[in-house]
Amino acid sequence: MNASQTIELGAALLILLGSIMSVISALGIIRLPDVYTRSHAATKSSTLAVLLSLSGAFVYFWVHEGFISVRLLLGIVFVFLTAPVAGHLITRAAYRARVKLTDNSSDDELKEVLFPEDK
Repeated sequence: MNASQTIELGAALLILLGSIMSVISALGIIRLPDVYTRSHAATKSSTLAVLLSLSGAFVYFWVHEGFISVRLLLGIVFVFLTAPVAGHLITRAAYRARVKLTDNSSDDELKEVLFPEDK
């Protein structure tokens, strides 16, 4: 097994890990109780899944085909920057629209700051 095959195996493992993280993210979105924890599952693990898959594809094309794909690099940067921000804004909008937390949530420290009239 030469170096090229080893790197291709590493790229395949990155893509495999990305697909496993994608399944975990989907399960989290289905199983978690409220919009806040679902948003956490959607942004954290799916961002990692996409980044692992795109990184694996980038490494594969770099080693196997011999060129650096600018589109894959831009995809990695774009997902890395926009997905967490979008998840934060969706969660913030849900909180300001007064979507209820799950009954298992113990503290809501932000409520006193944003909605002082509800005391």
